[in-house]
Amino acid sequence: MASRLYPEDQKRVDEYLDLPQNRVNRKPFKVWWLLAALVMAVVGLGLFSRYLASLVIG
Repeated sequence: MASRLYPEDQKRVDEYLDLPQNRVNRKPFKVWWLLAALVMAVVGLGLFSRYLASLVIG
């Protein structure tokens, strides 16, 4: 993708991003962990709501 910045501005951006405090090593993104957490949250909240309903109704 071509940059829409002027070359001197792009150079300053590249220099800024190359500074040590702006470089962060991250682990690869794991989609399955996100999906598992989402499923567990939905199931957990569903069970909690059924428990609350049983207290109110039952």
